[in-house]
Amino acid sequence: MKKLFLIATTALTLSSPLLAADDFKAGDMMVRARVLGVMPDEDGRVSNGDTLSVGNSVVPELDFTYFFTPNISAELIAAVTPHQDKTSSGIDTGDVWLLPPTLTLQYHFTQIDGFKPYVGAGVNYTHFFNEDAGVLNKVKYEDSFGAALQAGVDIPIKDNWYFNVDVKKVFIETTAKFSPSGVRADADLDPWLVGMGVGYKF
Repeated sequence: MKKLFLIATTALTLSSPLLAADDFKAGDMMVRARVLGVMPDEDGRVSNGDTLSVGNSVVPELDFTYFFTPNISAELIAAVTPHQDKTSSGIDTGDVWLLPPTLTLQYHFTQIDGFKPYVGAGVNYTHFFNEDAGVLNKVKYEDSFGAALQAGVDIPIKDNWYFNVDVKKVFIETTAKFSPSGVRADADLDPWLVGMGVGYKF
């Protein structure tokens, strides 16, 4: 037991400098680089009676956070995500790229030692591009506005560096129109965005 206590004490002593980061303050800017998992929670309906399935994606992501006060900030994320689509009957409806800039207003709980959790809410605009209709010739996706919810945590590493974990729920609704077949698909994509990475505070 004594040996275990000594090991634990040593570990805490060695790790304490990693938690010695300054608190946030008005005017601070944080830039993060994350690996982002995009997992659609879709409800898609096709005019031929099928349902639509949208594949997951893993992409790099950048975000920029500006602090108005030690607790209040705004975050903008930048990423593009590719997705493959198919119907429940096995029809390949091709793939599409999404550009989903998302702006959230955040509240940071700065009174907790060792880590800085936050929650946020905001808006998302999703632009669909580079559409490939698969076997259905041509397709056009409508762009979308929607809400976004967020929760995450920044864990001080050293100086102004932080380890970050972030989860967002983004509400995206679109309509895909295929030509010349006239097939139409209405989809609520509503993806979960799960990110993990590092940030630097200026």
